[in-house]
Amino acid sequence: MTPPEPFTHGDPTTSTTTSAITVVGIGADGWAGLDERRREAVLGAEVLLGGRRHLGLVPAVEGQERAAWPSPLADGLPGLLAAYAGRRVVALASGDPLVSGIGGTLVRLLGPERVRVLPAVSSVALARAAMGWPADTCAVVTVVGRDAYAVLREVAPGRRLLVLSSDERTPAEVGRRLVEAGYAGSTLTALGDLGAPQGARAEPGVEARVVATAGAWAAGEAEAPRLHVLAVEVADAPAVPLGWVAGLPDAAYEHDGQLTKRDLRASALARLAPTPGELLWDVGAGAGSVGIEWMRAHPSCRTVAVEADPERAERVRRNARRLGVPALEVVTGRAPDALAGLATPDAVFVGGGATRPGVLEACLDALRPGGRLVVHGVTLETEAVLAAAYHAHGGELTRISVEQTAPVGTFTGWTPARTVTQWALTR
Repeated sequence: MTPPEPFTHGDPTTSTTTSAITVVGIGADGWAGLDERRREAVLGAEVLLGGRRHLGLVPAVEGQERAAWPSPLADGLPGLLAAYAGRRVVALASGDPLVSGIGGTLVRLLGPERVRVLPAVSSVALARAAMGWPADTCAVVTVVGRDAYAVLREVAPGRRLLVLSSDERTPAEVGRRLVEAGYAGSTLTALGDLGAPQGARAEPGVEARVVATAGAWAAGEAEAPRLHVLAVEVADAPAVPLGWVAGLPDAAYEHDGQLTKRDLRASALARLAPTPGELLWDVGAGAGSVGIEWMRAHPSCRTVAVEADPERAERVRRNARRLGVPALEVVTGRAPDALAGLATPDAVFVGGGATRPGVLEACLDALRPGGRLVVHGVTLETEAVLAAAYHAHGGELTRISVEQTAPVGTFTGWTPARTVTQWALTR
């Protein structure tokens, strides 16, 4: 038996120590499903952490101290780990601890060099096997501790999704979101008892399944087991699906006229260049369209929308939820003061307020090398500010004019929108 050894980290001049922590994945088959390596880790632990259900799946070990995860986890976890510093600590987690599990939380808190993970088969792999879905034919979305509206980013006719659920209420919540989006006929299968021994299943050799349409789940006509993975087969929808390419139809947004229109939005996002994991400041967000489409470009893209008007700020939140990016952060306040203390952005879009003293300077100062800035203006005053910024800093200055057809009596003519001056800069 080779248990994990304590080791020191951080400032070598201090005496503070934190144990390396081993995270052991355990399935619904419990102790019987653990291989020798994972069993040795559990038996060799001085301290065993985990949920109460997981702790009950392994045999008692003489002299071993056991503790359940604190609630709320984020607030209590640092103190719990500090209390066992210098001891051999093992944590139990469901399946693969790095698939929307405690493993990821511990890595973010302690760093990857202090976390050793011994995974079991993940719930995602078990769910794919149960449904017969190859990995490249389905997407995985987690709503564990998150808003179920996040599912909508992945929705398209005929698409398959595996949703990592929070609890037995998740299928109804997802069903309601799909009904709102026009996909009431989608099939939702709640898969319980994944990986459990045959004797523990509802039917021998078969996982517990509850199958119903999104509409039926939303109406409360089906019940799911508390622990499950939700398989979603998206039905066809009467409306044209919303894509991930920049420039969603203006009608996709609730707005009061303060909206970066479709063609201008596509131009701005082409220059902002959404990249996985990066953060955008959407300053003077209006309806939030640029920040929303930045986040729709990739699940790891993040946005902080800054909007002075409280009513518009709440509208940004509604638009973000309906378009599948409920994690978008909204700051109600006026730039540049509202920008103080925000995380450093990788890109900034200024859709309004560029003439306010200090706004452009604050945005430029916040950008790191390689950061992108795009500013739009429709007034002569803003155009003058952008022309001066272009001469001072360089970049790209563009005037964009869009015309659309409209009736002219019994004929058809062109109706121009306001010309927009766009200044784009890469730091």
